[in-house]
Amino acid sequence: MTTLTSLAKVEAIALDRAQLIRTVRHVHVSSRPLIFVPLQLAGEACAPLAVMVGDERGNERLLIAFEPRDRTERFRFAAGLGEVILGYVNGYAAGDPGEGVPYPDAPQVWVPNAGGLKFTELLGRSTRFRRTDGPYPVPASVPLLGRWVTYLAERSQHPLSSLFLSATQALTAHWATGQSATEDQNLATLLAWIAPPPGLTGAQAALLAENPASSPPAGPVTDPDFDRDVLEGLIKAIEEARQTGNVTTCDRAQALMARQLHSVLKPTWDLMWQAVDLLRSLPPGDHVAERWRTDRFSFTGYVRYLREDGFPQARRDAAVDAARRLARLENEAQQLAAHMAYDDPLVMAEYRMTGEAFAGPVVRAEPDRLDETGKRARLRPWITVETTDDVLAERGADLRSPARPAQQARVIEVERAGERTRVTIELQSGMGRKLVPEPGSVPAPGDVVCYTTFKAEFQPPPKFPDREDTPWTHGGPPPEYVPRDEEATEEWE
Repeated sequence: MTTLTSLAKVEAIALDRAQLIRTVRHVHVSSRPLIFVPLQLAGEACAPLAVMVGDERGNERLLIAFEPRDRTERFRFAAGLGEVILGYVNGYAAGDPGEGVPYPDAPQVWVPNAGGLKFTELLGRSTRFRRTDGPYPVPASVPLLGRWVTYLAERSQHPLSSLFLSATQALTAHWATGQSATEDQNLATLLAWIAPPPGLTGAQAALLAENPASSPPAGPVTDPDFDRDVLEGLIKAIEEARQTGNVTTCDRAQALMARQLHSVLKPTWDLMWQAVDLLRSLPPGDHVAERWRTDRFSFTGYVRYLREDGFPQARRDAAVDAARRLARLENEAQQLAAHMAYDDPLVMAEYRMTGEAFAGPVVRAEPDRLDETGKRARLRPWITVETTDDVLAERGADLRSPARPAQQARVIEVERAGERTRVTIELQSGMGRKLVPEPGSVPAPGDVVCYTTFKAEFQPPPKFPDREDTPWTHGGPPPEYVPRDEEATEEWE
């Protein structure tokens, strides 16, 4: 947690309302998101009980596994869920946009919290290896559902991606509340702080939202009182009706269970749309569209992979693949941090406090300065910025300005005098091809500028060996991956 975020949480407590910690939105919000609210049976690693799912606010669909511990019931549930999710995904995957071109849009799935992300990951693990023939066959939609939700779960780990989002994580990246980070994982209390009902403070609204009777947990875990007092009896009644073969009694018991589960999930369904609306109300940052384009390329590539009969994702990465993945995730985390700082002055202010960025007025400028030390003269203007910020950059350090991100700059001199620091900077690009700078390309005296030591552009990853050159210390070259039937078996099933 940064200093400014900590200050915002203190202000939230003092003012009894969540405080914005961002000036722009740093995630893409689809015009047609798929809301996915899962519920699982308590005490089971991945026993789906119900989901409320849909891409229209007033047209939710409730899917139920009336006996989550029964294998046949679970895969019947998965087949129904597959029809919904695959129908939504296929709506974005019509035709082929052409080589090197992404689809014009991509699906976006929202779950309430981090628990929903983990549930989806486990659901993918338990379904993507299932066979549609042989012993214990499942409908074709089940393994395909598993591959897609596994893909989405993997994309959620990429800092730059907005294909699969947790509402609580997206909201807490933009608002600071007066409660703990653990309490912020409760979507009802989080939204109570951000948008309390009229006449209530954030703390008062959050206290009311903690009542599981009026605000059932946002999934995937159910409330213990509900399990004991309601759910246990409903499942038992359905089981007894099935054993006796009484179809009418069974239908009635299932209808009652459906009504109860609808009442549990509907409040969270409504909160999810409120969360989407709140985030959509913020203007997007400048780099958001660029990151969504990367998501669209990723989605397009996976559609083509499946159409070419690509294998389901392996249970574990090979050593080289794991190293490449880790390096990419680290690179993306740094890139996202830079994007957010370039797009949002509140984020940049956090880096100014640590000395990784500084801002101040230009007190001197030499816009027509030429470097004549080489064979031909080169335009190399100097500007001097005066700042009261701490400056960690030393002579020779590379700098970038959010106002001119493509312009390369270098520190020539750093002069510290008391609380003020003067930084002389040489501009090396982004001024045109002539020996006279284009208008506006060089800051003038009196302009307030900001410079930082980090870059927003993609950084090339380190060089890794090919798979066939995996060193013996990491297991040697891995065998060619071919899915096996035993991969469909989980220890917790």
